[in-house]
Amino acid sequence: MFQIPLIALLSMGVLWKGIDLARAPHDRGVRLLVACLLMLLGGEVLSLPEVNSAIDAATAVGVGKVAFNGIYMSGLFALILLFASSVRGTDATHRQRLWIDAGLLGTALTALMIAMIATPATMRGHSLDTPHMAEPAIASFYIIGNAYFGYAYLACALWSLRYGRRASRHLGFGLRTMALGLFGLMITSVNRIILVALRIDEPGSHEAFNTVNWSISNWAMGGVLLGICYSAGVQLITRLRSIVHHHRMHQDLTPLWTVLTTAYPELVLNQARPGSRWHLLQRHTYEQRFYRRLIECRDGLVRLSPYLTRVAPETDLTRGPADQLARHITEALALKPTIESPRTELSAARVASPVGNDLDADARELIAISHALRERNS
Repeated sequence: MFQIPLIALLSMGVLWKGIDLARAPHDRGVRLLVACLLMLLGGEVLSLPEVNSAIDAATAVGVGKVAFNGIYMSGLFALILLFASSVRGTDATHRQRLWIDAGLLGTALTALMIAMIATPATMRGHSLDTPHMAEPAIASFYIIGNAYFGYAYLACALWSLRYGRRASRHLGFGLRTMALGLFGLMITSVNRIILVALRIDEPGSHEAFNTVNWSISNWAMGGVLLGICYSAGVQLITRLRSIVHHHRMHQDLTPLWTVLTTAYPELVLNQARPGSRWHLLQRHTYEQRFYRRLIECRDGLVRLSPYLTRVAPETDLTRGPADQLARHITEALALKPTIESPRTELSAARVASPVGNDLDADARELIAISHALRERNS
């Protein structure tokens, strides 16, 4: 019911975080998240009956089922690892948790492959409705697989709740909703183990129980989708607000930045070549561009400060109205020689010190001067 929407959502997640990974290829957390999304996406695609049948037709019956379980279980393992690595305590504790989870995954995958190999070739296309559930290899395949799925869903649900308690209100709501869905999926995994045990003696029995379990699975997956969409939506809105905010401040600094970098062009750091193959992916984010412009403005004021002290020797340059500082900057730029002698000793002075110690306070101080410069030049 929710398989196609989940595939679409995972695809968008891979694209979104893949762009982030291209911009920050050394970020371990992003690499792990992209790997997790790719494997979960691959597992969902492999679970489609048409795809599974095509794999069996191209290889051997049962390969598609083993491939689905292996890739999807690995995706859940990567998700557990991502959660655990984000709140890691001591290195010893982290390594111990890693080895335990890796051991559980490796044991489950090995057992599934052995169970499939041990299954007679004519029975390897089995499902939960198979009349051969009494076959030890077939029953073991479903019991082991669902046992690991139950553990992985439970672990991810507990991690989601842990993060949800510490997250902001909106993000916390999304994580708790996702955790509720994961708890539901854990219950359905346990129910499938029960169904296997019941069908060993009565193949195809308890169909009503199976129908109810599938319904629970659909609702649980819907909860997971709702939680993911809500959390992703909150992050997207927050991201867009940050982009708009930093883009506006970047533009507000333009008048001050223009006059300073015209006087000191060496302050501008090298830009990526527009024609390069990865130019779009390597392009700085709006936040990085803003911080870079802020730093370049500060560097320019430091370079210009010796001339500011000459044009306004009796003025406290660390404080003062923005329009007054803008006027002094214009006069200092006029005083500054086109080519400065390297032998000239210049003493820097503090200019336009912010009231607070944060970057926003610094930005507000420089933006006020930038606005005053724009008014003078208009």
